[in-house]
Amino acid sequence: MFIQGLSPILWLIVALSVLKLPAWKACPIALVISFFVAWQFFDMPLTDVMTGTLEGALMAIWPILGVIVSAIFAYNLTVHTGGMEKIKDMLSSVSTDKRMLILIIAWGFGSFLECMSGFGTAVAIGASMLVTVGVNPVSAVIVCLLSNAAMSSYGSVGLPLTTLAKLTNFDPLQIALYTTIQLGPMIILMPFIMMLAFGGFKALKAMIPACIIGGFGFFIPSFIAASILGASLAGIAGAVGAMGSMVIYAKKFPIKDPEYEIDDYNENFSITFGEAVRAWLVFLLIFVFLIICSIPAIADVLKTVVTKVMIYTGPDAAPTSFQWITTPTILFVSAIIAGLVNNATVGDMINVLSRTVKTLIPTFITIITIIATARIMGYSGMTMAIATTTVAATGTFYPFISPLIGSIGAFITGSATSSCVLLSKLQVDSAVAIGLSETAQSWIAAANAAGSCVGKIISPQSIAIGAAAVGAFGVESQIMKFAVKVYLPFILIIGVMIYFGQSML
Repeated sequence: MFIQGLSPILWLIVALSVLKLPAWKACPIALVISFFVAWQFFDMPLTDVMTGTLEGALMAIWPILGVIVSAIFAYNLTVHTGGMEKIKDMLSSVSTDKRMLILIIAWGFGSFLECMSGFGTAVAIGASMLVTVGVNPVSAVIVCLLSNAAMSSYGSVGLPLTTLAKLTNFDPLQIALYTTIQLGPMIILMPFIMMLAFGGFKALKAMIPACIIGGFGFFIPSFIAASILGASLAGIAGAVGAMGSMVIYAKKFPIKDPEYEIDDYNENFSITFGEAVRAWLVFLLIFVFLIICSIPAIADVLKTVVTKVMIYTGPDAAPTSFQWITTPTILFVSAIIAGLVNNATVGDMINVLSRTVKTLIPTFITIITIIATARIMGYSGMTMAIATTTVAATGTFYPFISPLIGSIGAFITGSATSSCVLLSKLQVDSAVAIGLSETAQSWIAAANAAGSCVGKIISPQSIAIGAAAVGAFGVESQIMKFAVKVYLPFILIIGVMIYFGQSML
């Protein structure tokens, strides 16, 4: 059953990497494969397969597609009102070097967006902003995808890690700390990988100090925050640390290279405080609203604005919850307010939203079908068959494989949180089965979150979000080809860390 369970994943790998099909064509076929395999090989009743598919489709629409539409609408509206041009000029005043701006926007600001909201917001907005300052669209998507992957476990104010701790009954502080340690090499090295992805060793040469500052600027604050405050603020602390340290470095030690200069930047640019606030208003509002909505007393009230619908008809079915005042709502409301403040009319906003939705139709197809595939694989037992076969084959060598299991979950679902929901219990049960201590069990549980970050690098959902943000449809296979080259060494590095680390606990 292992091969049958793996068949949708194998198809996606072949379709995207070998056949070079666009994701919106490959993912519906993966859904058909998972539908057939679940029905014929895993004895899943046809009604259950159909309702599982419907549940996955609706979950893709809200909140995931809601976030994508709202994020890109916010960006497009900022372009329409002229705010993005002012932001470009402001960033140019920090540095006119595209490489430095990649670190500040994709690594610093992007990690902040991911840690605050998650759901691909950072990829969509970050890639769009980089294209604005003259970065090639495919390169913009790749560097944002890499940055986003390194932060995925801290997304949505630490939701993957708090969820993992809750499901496994381990101390949230311990889970946050272990995950941060395991992600350390990836966080520290990722700015270097981003520079290599952008322009090879030639682009990296003058950026080594900035990459060191960016990597450690994130890791050190996140490590301290994870040790003291837990998952909710670890990523945010790291993002602020990285962004602040890189801006200071860029101002103190400006990098000048004509080959990487921004095109058509305004050397005589000046802006008032009020104009700067209006230009950045949508991002400021997103930040403020997310902070307010994360306050426990307010969050508890917002969680009551929910609709629960029984969709799936299979065993242990539970109502599907749709929480309405959440990330996509915050993004959309922020965009509307910022648009009105910047003198956009209702007609302007309707036109921008309409254009945004039309350009995202291939993304809708991709994400709806990939999330539906994930639900069928989870409900039918296909995902569990993949994992349990791996456990049986590896025995005491399992800790080395544990992050790979987590990465498969993220590859399938496109979400570190979903990977933790699907596989965290299996990870802990496997650790118990090979006789690990309770502390080592929590180390293995954290490995699922760390592995999920690596899996996000090659997630078709994440790739589709980035491609849609810059309007570069049909380049998914090109992005996947590079992403696999990054995925393989990192999954091996983290696997070695987990294997030798568990023996020290």
